[in-house]
Amino acid sequence: MNDFTKNMAQALFNQDKINDLLRKELQQAVNDLLEAELTAFLGYDPDARNGWNTGNSRNGAYFRKIDTQFGSIEVQVPRDRNGMFHQHTLPDYKQHTDLLEDMVIKLYSKGVTTREIAKMIPKVEAYHKRKLSDKFFCVYLDATYIPLRRETFEREAVYIA
Repeated sequence: MNDFTKNMAQALFNQDKINDLLRKELQQAVNDLLEAELTAFLGYDPDARNGWNTGNSRNGAYFRKIDTQFGSIEVQVPRDRNGMFHQHTLPDYKQHTDLLEDMVIKLYSKGVTTREIAKMIPKVEAYHKRKLSDKFFCVYLDATYIPLRRETFEREAVYIA
């Protein structure tokens, strides 16, 4: 097992630990992606000899805080010397994800009223705070997409636990 799997197995019974673990992993993944994006833009790895005297080089980073569903993460957005690098991993000037807002808009567009949506909030909170049985060590979730023909021909996810 790798470190992430071991840490996830240890944090499985505590929602706060799972969120902390996922937040740290997300932060590391976004920072690695941004660094890889700058490397692809410049055409050479950090501290590589073929990058010397190319006319453009790395020039530190600036920090951004972004609120996610797992908590606040701090992202280091790298810069280049000439100021030509523009990252595409994160939307510019956006400081939080709109996961909840997107879900409400999708539900509303499907015909669910705002009153019905508001009634679901206590049920969702109760679901998150429920106790799992001691006989479960790990719960695996997966989905498969099945083509369905309703008004249009679309694929919908069927979730499997």
